[in-house]
Amino acid sequence: MTSSPDSIADRAAGCIVGAFIGDALGLGPHWYYDLNEQRKDYGPWIDGYTKPKQGRYHSGMEAGELSQTGIIMKLLLTSVAECGTYDETDFTRRLDEELLPKLTGKPQGGPGGYTNHSFRQVWTARVRDQKPWREAAGNADTSEAAERLSILAARFATEPYLAAKYANDCCLLSQNDSLVAQQSVGFACVLAALVRGEPFDENISDRLLDLVAAGELPFQADRAIAKPNQQKPTFGFASPDALLIPSWVAEAARDKDIRIEPAWKASIVYGMSCAIHSQLPSAYYLAARFPDDFESAVLHAINGGGQNMSRACLTGALVGAQVGLSKIPQRFIDGLRDGKEIVAMAEKVAAQGK
Repeated sequence: MTSSPDSIADRAAGCIVGAFIGDALGLGPHWYYDLNEQRKDYGPWIDGYTKPKQGRYHSGMEAGELSQTGIIMKLLLTSVAECGTYDETDFTRRLDEELLPKLTGKPQGGPGGYTNHSFRQVWTARVRDQKPWREAAGNADTSEAAERLSILAARFATEPYLAAKYANDCCLLSQNDSLVAQQSVGFACVLAALVRGEPFDENISDRLLDLVAAGELPFQADRAIAKPNQQKPTFGFASPDALLIPSWVAEAARDKDIRIEPAWKASIVYGMSCAIHSQLPSAYYLAARFPDDFESAVLHAINGGGQNMSRACLTGALVGAQVGLSKIPQRFIDGLRDGKEIVAMAEKVAAQGK
C-alpha cells in the first residue's frame, strides 16, 4: 500500500496525540473495578476528561492532566523532537533529572499522583541501589512501556526494523520480562504498520510476518526464513505470537457472529487487570471495531473500568494511527493539559519520519 508522506505524517501525529489523550481521559475514573461505583461517581457514560474524586488515585489533580505514564511519554516525545531520533542517553538523562528525584519508591505521590509498579522498580534500582540503566528494569507485567513506544512507532514507522529495535531498547529500560517485551514490541510494530497506511484487519499479522521473512522485523518465526543478506539480529523472543494476536482480535471484531455489546464490555471479555495480556487484546478489539471513529474507541475504553487509563492510551494510539491527527475531535485536544505543546511536538516528530 502506497501512502503520501503527508498522510503518513498525519497518522504519525495522530498516533502520538491519541496516546496522550487516552492517558488523560483515564485520570479521573482510573481503576474502578466495581462498575457500579464508577457510574455512581461519574454517571452512566463518561464522555470526556474528568477530575479524580477525593481519596481516589490521582486525587488533587485536574481534568485533562497527564498521569505519571503520560509525563514519561512527554519526556520521551520532547527528547525525540529535540534530538531528531531516539537517543537513549538523552531520554534517560531526562528521567534521571526530571522524574526520578521526585519519586519515593512508593505508589502514592510523585508527578501524576501515582507511581506504577515498573517505575517503582526503576527508582529502587537507579536511586536507591545506584545501578546503571541497563540493570534498572524489573519484572512488572504491565503495559507502561508499550504506551510510550507509540512515540517511537510513529517516528520510525517507515523504517520497520528501527521502529522495532528502538521499541525493544526503550522497553528494556523499565521492563525486562521477555513476554512483556515481546508484546510491547509487537504493539509498536502494529502501530507502525497502521501509520504506514495498512488496514487493521485479519491479514495484518501475515503482512507483519512477511516483514519478518524479509529480515525487516527481528522476530523469530518458523515460517519466516530470512534471506542471508537481509538477516538482522533477532530479539530472542520465543515466538512470533505478539504479531499473531492482532489478526485474531481484528477478525473477532468484524465477525457478525461474535458481538460484544456494548463495546466497552471488551474489558470484561479480555480482562480489567493491568497486565499487558489483558490490555492489548481489548485495545486491539476497540481499534479494529472503531477504525474511523476515534471518539467511540477511546470512550468505550474508558467506560470499561479497571485499568482503563492504559486501555484508552493504547486504543488512542491505535485509532489515532488510523484516522490521523486531522480527524481527532478538537475537543479532546482543547481539553488536554499542554495540548498545543504536545500537538506541536507530535507534528515535529511526525515530520522527521516522512
